Amino acid sequence: MMPTAAHFQIEEIAGGYQLLTHPRYEKWLVRLKRTGHELRLTPAAYETLAVIAYKQPIMRAEVEKIRGVACMEIVRQLMEKGFVRVAGRHDSLGRPQLYGTTKKFLQAFGLNTIKDLPEVEALRNPG
Repeated sequence: MMPTAAHFQIEEIAGGYQLLTHPRYEKWLVRLKRTGHELRLTPAAYETLAVIAYKQPIMRAEVEKIRGVACMEIVRQLMEKGFVRVAGRHDSLGRPQLYGTTKKFLQAFGLNTIKDLPEVEALRNPG
């Protein structure tokens, strides 16, 4: 999911302006901080990880179709960091790999199960 203006707000702070995450996302940011993991991911990596988390098990081609760009390098980096794993193989021609998230992903985001991810509709229409 691409961030939209509704996910951010601009505040005047110390004589300048700052782009801030909307307060309604505070509980998710607090959960992330509470886990003690310092995630150093690019926006593209977060987006790829979100697609995999919500659509798993998913083929890389499907991730690329959703994102609109090639993402093999990002998937590889997420696997190296332990957030993504090969979750099986698809039955289609060539038996491409299917990707899913890991226990480390759940721990990093303070989730018990993948079902604890926020509902997509809640992210689209928060409030």
